[in-house]
Formats: sequence, C-alpha cells, structure tokens
Amino acid sequence: MPRRPIIPAGSWPLPKRGLSRAEAAFYIGVGTSKFDELVEDGRMPRPIQIDRRVIWDCRKLDLAFEELSSDGVGNPWDESTSGA
Repeated sequence: MPRRPIIPAGSWPLPKRGLSRAEAAFYIGVGTSKFDELVEDGRMPRPIQIDRRVIWDCRKLDLAFEELSSDGVGNPWDESTSGA
C-alpha cells in the first residue's frame, strides 16, 4: 500500500492548533523570554507534551490572553502631542 504524501510546510489549508514555544510567543505578541515568564507565573498555560514535542494549545492561549488585565495600561495614542 503506498504511503500518503507528506504535506509540505506552509501548504496546510487549516490553521495549526498546537504551537511551538516560539510560535506561541509570537501568537500573543511577546518574545520568548517574556512568554516563558508568563507561563512560569501562570498567566499563560503550560504546554502539553506529545512524545518529545512540547506544544501550546492556541485555544488555551486565547482564553489566557483574554484573562490578562489591562488595568493601568494607557493607550499611547491617546497622548496629545498638539499642545492643546
């Protein structure tokens, strides 16, 4: 029986659900060091392990990201530079 061909990277029609550490950090908009801090302090979920692969579930990342507080964070675009 012939083996199914391997789908080349970048040609998969569906988004990936499992993300590597670097992909997960990029997904939420931070660097890997900051992402590691967020995982360590519980603001981001811990990864799951499948054999030797360590991956983050993007659905869990979405939920954790929604829980992050924006209290005390101002919008830098709101600061007026017109001198008014």
